[in-house]
Amino acid sequence: MVNITLPDGQVIQLAKGSTVQNVAEHIGPGLAKAALAGRINGRHVDLSFQLHEDTPVQLVTSRDADGLELMRHSCAHVMAEAICSLWPEARLVYGPTVQDGFYYDIDLDEPIRPTDFEQIEARMAEIVKADVPFSRHELTRDQAIEKLKDDKYKLDNVLRADGDVISFYSQGDGFEDLCRGPHVPSTGKIGAFKVMSVAGAYWHGDATEKMLQRVYGTTWASKKELNHYLHCLEEAKKRDHRVLGKQLDLFSFSDMGPGFAFMHPKGMIIWNSIVDFWRSVHDRFGYDEIKTPIILNEALWHRSGHWENYKENMYFTTVDEVTYAIKPMNCPGGCLAYKTRQHSYKEFPLRVAELGLVHRHEASGVMHGLFRVRQFTQDDAHIFCTPRQIEDEIVGVIDLTFELYRAFGFEDIHIELSTKPEKHIGSDEIWETATESLKKALNTRHIDFQINEGDGAFYGPKIDFHIKDCLGRSWQLGTIQLDFSMPERFGLTYTDEDNTDKTPVMIHRAVLGSFERFIGIIIEHFAGSMPVWMSPEQVRVLPISEKTSDYANQVVGQLKAQGVRVQCDLSNEKIGAKIAKAHADKLPCMLVVGPQEAESGHVNVRVRGEKANKTIDFREFSGILGKAIIDKSTNIAL
Repeated sequence: MVNITLPDGQVIQLAKGSTVQNVAEHIGPGLAKAALAGRINGRHVDLSFQLHEDTPVQLVTSRDADGLELMRHSCAHVMAEAICSLWPEARLVYGPTVQDGFYYDIDLDEPIRPTDFEQIEARMAEIVKADVPFSRHELTRDQAIEKLKDDKYKLDNVLRADGDVISFYSQGDGFEDLCRGPHVPSTGKIGAFKVMSVAGAYWHGDATEKMLQRVYGTTWASKKELNHYLHCLEEAKKRDHRVLGKQLDLFSFSDMGPGFAFMHPKGMIIWNSIVDFWRSVHDRFGYDEIKTPIILNEALWHRSGHWENYKENMYFTTVDEVTYAIKPMNCPGGCLAYKTRQHSYKEFPLRVAELGLVHRHEASGVMHGLFRVRQFTQDDAHIFCTPRQIEDEIVGVIDLTFELYRAFGFEDIHIELSTKPEKHIGSDEIWETATESLKKALNTRHIDFQINEGDGAFYGPKIDFHIKDCLGRSWQLGTIQLDFSMPERFGLTYTDEDNTDKTPVMIHRAVLGSFERFIGIIIEHFAGSMPVWMSPEQVRVLPISEKTSDYANQVVGQLKAQGVRVQCDLSNEKIGAKIAKAHADKLPCMLVVGPQEAESGHVNVRVRGEKANKTIDFREFSGILGKAIIDKSTNIAL
């Protein structure tokens, strides 16, 4: 017998050689039907995996993120079989899962077109309906090499694989593929799927190799979830910040400077609204702001380590026969600013923020609107402190980060803590102290977090913040990194209370990340309907006719005196057309004024997103609007 420990601590006994499926059956028929795979000591295994010794076992279902990934991986095999049955000359390369789906690279001279997707899906549906089992069998490395000697793609996969055992999976009797696994037990366990797109891809990214066809698909546990995903994709197209940026006249790009954004007046209002808020929050949290040069001597980048690790992403220029670099990061300049005078422990913690303009040489193929540019403004800050102050400073940064995110409506925030990588600097003791400080800070604020083992920076552990937008898309924004390397490289010191010079701890910290990218994110999050406090035009006054133009101008003047960004539509258009244009411009609020409003000192208020309008005293509206702006409200609540 073997002892099987379940996640709740319960121990069950089964005969040696029992399978993970038998564990599910022992627990109950519901789980036996829902189980897709097992997890043993962090390793995923098929339900057919046999148990010969005492071990913990966790069952995986489609409700689990890893269960959905297994389903997608299995669906990639089903799609590969379908393609090979429709195009027998197709040669399979590899088919991994990706976020929200999977792809398979195919070597096929005949192009697969979107018009072919329907027949691929139909063949996949037949394979799924047949509910044939996924079966694993294993060969030695030499046997696998012999088996695949005439298939250069699969042979290459074997030669790159670790271990002496190479596994294959078959679907029924007709299709087999090289694969590490595991898989769902049978094709019938695969949920709702759809072939999404096809693109070109070089083998191993090598442009000297033949162009392959990369066919993308997606899989979800149910048709309802698939439909929701497809709806979100369509909604994302409508929210594309590049389209909205042009439509709302916020920013543009030019062939004269690929990857360099031109911010237009309306875009700058959004930009400056964020900057003003950013500065006010940082002032409350005890930060001082600095500005460092954009161009600095090559020698600085040798000292910082960027030359050997980041040179290919940097721009260079020559001045008086001396090589300079345009900064890709703000940290070295921050170190030079720190080093201009001697510091005492009494000044610590020293919190220094910078809205630093940086340049990075991005390949033309990866640039994407404001999301990936060659010039951007980083909301950087560097905190210099003693080791004893690390935990408190991290807590402070966490609080500041959450305050900023929530002002933009981001409440769903996922935290990851990345620990010591294989290649690192500093002693194990320092790393342990730093990592524990980050954990304690997160625990102090009762924040759930995921640990990414070995994914820290080479100079220290880090915390990353991921937010979800209204469509459920995840965006990595903020980061907190502990650095023991750069202060030493630059010879930074402070006089400690024992009157000796010591090296400070340096905390790198960004909250919004790239301002350009963040603005792109919020444009899509709000679909261009910016919160009233940062909207380029907060109110538009719409007189019904020329008879009320004077009153409309009075309303505009009083709102401008209050600091409101307001315009008046004095065109000859009918009021319906004026209202339609204001809606198209995604304004938070419009005020319709006619003879009755002019006589009574009222305004007819139409708030974005609200079907009903309301006529109220102008002074009352003015107060409501002012409060909405101060409170950073998304919209005006009457």
